[in-house]
Amino acid sequence: MSEVEVQVVEENVEPKERNPFIESTRKVLLAGVGVVALAQDEAEEFVNRLVERGEIAEKDGRKLVKDMMERRREKRSKVRDEMEGELDRRIEEILHRMNVPTKSDIDALSRKITTLTKKVDALKKAQDAGPDA
Repeated sequence: MSEVEVQVVEENVEPKERNPFIESTRKVLLAGVGVVALAQDEAEEFVNRLVERGEIAEKDGRKLVKDMMERRREKRSKVRDEMEGELDRRIEEILHRMNVPTKSDIDALSRKITTLTKKVDALKKAQDAGPDA
């Protein structure tokens, strides 16, 4: 393709619309991130007020905030792992329903093709050698 043809093709490409499901999921996840950030800010403010009022020591307040953040980090990691697993499972399910081969399916077919190619080559050599061989 010439440079002019490439430019014409690029200009005619319209922006791809986003999948409504993916867009909705993205919005829900962003809202969740916002809620978590807000909750963390509120918890830190609450602990700071307790420290200011003298109801807990500053050292204990810092430890409490640190513990909350660590628990949140662990929970976030666990939830992320669960979500990734669920997403992988659903994608595999969708691909299966659409009859899309997996990488392992393609690898198995490649191995079979290689085996068949070797057998065909061996048969050709035997045939070329003639019936005397």
